[in-house]
Amino acid sequence: MKRRCALAVLLMLVVTVVFAAPAQKQSAQTQAATGDDFSGMYSFLREGEFVQFSLEGQGKLSGFVSRFGDLPSDKDAFLDQFFKTGSTDGKKVSFTTESVHGTWFEFSGTVSRGPGKTPNDEGYYVIEGKLTKHTEDANKKPSAESRQVTFKSFPQDLQAGPGKRD
Repeated sequence: MKRRCALAVLLMLVVTVVFAAPAQKQSAQTQAATGDDFSGMYSFLREGEFVQFSLEGQGKLSGFVSRFGDLPSDKDAFLDQFFKTGSTDGKKVSFTTESVHGTWFEFSGTVSRGPGKTPNDEGYYVIEGKLTKHTEDANKKPSAESRQVTFKSFPQDLQAGPGKRD
C-alpha cells in the first residue's frame, strides 16, 4: 500500500508538470468570471485518488480523474479517465469522463474559495456538486449512481514539482 501511495504522489507530480503549461494559457475572460484560476489537483472520492482541472480559456476545461479500480478485474489498479467534455461558465464547472472498463463519470457543480488561507493550503478552492457514476455490466446493462461531493484543492507547493537542488 505504501508503494501505491508513493507511486500516486509521483504520478501526481509528473501529471502536474505536463498539464501546467496549458493551464497558463487561460484567458483573462475566464479568470475574471471565476475570480481566480482554479486549475490544479483536487481530492476525489478516496484517499490517493484525485482529479486534475486545467482551465484553457473560452470556457473550456480539460483534465482527468485518477482513481482506483473497483471491479474484480481492476481492483485497486490505478485508472486514469480523461475528460471527454469539460466546461466552465463563471463559477459553474462540469465535465464528463471517457469510459474505462465500462465506468464513466459526470459532474456538475460550482467552484468557490475554501477554508485555506493561501494557495499552499489544502482546500484553498473547493468544487462542490453532483457526481454521477455510470456503469455497464457484462451484458451492457447501464446503471447510474449520483451523490453530492466536495473536491478540495491540493496545496500548490506540492504541485510545483521538485525544488531547486544544491
